Amino acid sequence: MGKKMILLLIFGVLAAYYIYTPLPDNIEEPWRLMWAWFAELLGISHFMDILQFFMSLREVPVRSDENVTVMQTTFNNVPVRVYVPKRKSEILRRGLFYIHGGGWCLGDAAFLNYDFLSRRTADRLDAIVISTNYRLAPKYHFPSQFEDVYNALRWFLHQDVLEKYGIDPERIGVSGDSAGGNLAAAVAQQLIEDPDVKIKLKIQSLIYPALQTLDMNLPSYREYPHFPVLPKSLMVRFWSEYFTTDRSLEKAMLFNQHIPVESSHLFKYVNWSSLLPEKFRKGHVYNKKSLLTVRQRFLRQAME
Repeated sequence: MGKKMILLLIFGVLAAYYIYTPLPDNIEEPWRLMWAWFAELLGISHFMDILQFFMSLREVPVRSDENVTVMQTTFNNVPVRVYVPKRKSEILRRGLFYIHGGGWCLGDAAFLNYDFLSRRTADRLDAIVISTNYRLAPKYHFPSQFEDVYNALRWFLHQDVLEKYGIDPERIGVSGDSAGGNLAAAVAQQLIEDPDVKIKLKIQSLIYPALQTLDMNLPSYREYPHFPVLPKSLMVRFWSEYFTTDRSLEKAMLFNQHIPVESSHLFKYVNWSSLLPEKFRKGHVYNKKSLLTVRQRFLRQAME
């Protein structure tokens, strides 16, 4: 009995050490993230499924208020929430198609923060806001998320849909945060090349978008690899879950070894030496030689 208690104590200490990540004082309920790590460690559930469960507790029902009418519907079989200002308008309104973030694995248009943002945007801008959902990883991988968002957006841009909601076809924008910003940029670019869509977007507004995975060793990753609430390891986890269930990609991305040598010419598109101000570069130098040196060093560490 004594040995079992000692082993249990040792396991508890090791588990606590494994899942503990210092978090800022103003982060609400940090135990959710820690519990997700612990549950996956024990094989209880997938890390992302646990986080999504906790996030679902913050979802709010479809409910109108004194300023905005809220409706739940589908655009081309994709669930969306529609926010319509109650005050009368003498002209056609703006239209905003919003895509929530969450690393392609988490989130929902019904999440309290997104519901609040959509209400506030609709009321203050006197705009019709479409807040879309999409299938999530790890159950669904790329391009499922992109396809859902793009199909919903194309449906929204039909002339009869715009007329139904009183939207000005010349004043339509797309926006999203984090992974939603990534999807917003992707669908905006695809829309330009789509000859079947006659009504085009006026603007895209990207809120801290996730736009590149070519180089996972940017200055911020070097300076703050373990900084909460989005350490490099968690960011890499989101990206890898988005693409595949194969965890080897996650390990390769952590060591910046996920881009084949024959594709190394693509790194010129993320040459941050010419794009970032010195205060963000912090003495780091980007060039092909130094990049390959860093990649070789990480590869040696991974193989040891």
